[in-house]
Amino acid sequence: MKKTTQPTTPGQHKPGQHTDTADGESAVLASIAAMPEPDRVIAGRLHEIIKASAPVLSPRLWYGMPAFARDGRVVCFFQSMEKFRTRYATFGFQHEANLDEGNMWPTAFALKKLTAAEEAKIGALVKKAVS
Repeated sequence: MKKTTQPTTPGQHKPGQHTDTADGESAVLASIAAMPEPDRVIAGRLHEIIKASAPVLSPRLWYGMPAFARDGRVVCFFQSMEKFRTRYATFGFQHEANLDEGNMWPTAFALKKLTAAEEAKIGALVKKAVS
């Protein structure tokens, strides 16, 4: 059987493909810059919060959206409202995040805008996720 692969555009990688930090950073920033508002504002601020809260995480694209990985595995991600045609953006965590709390805990959050309260909560969650 002949195996076919779909080419990726520069800066866009397959979900399991690793990129170096500089390539990931520039790809994520380009992705954010291409987003319409309010996604661009939310994603840009999330990028800053995550980098400040968990410098151990590396930015990368994941399914074309900004994400942050540790050792090549996605810990947290952003989904734009425009791309997924929802009334809110989503900030979520993968199973790599250390957020376990009893038998049930949240892994994704709806975002319509970011205030200081949400920013503080996100920063604390990201720190906990990489602890």
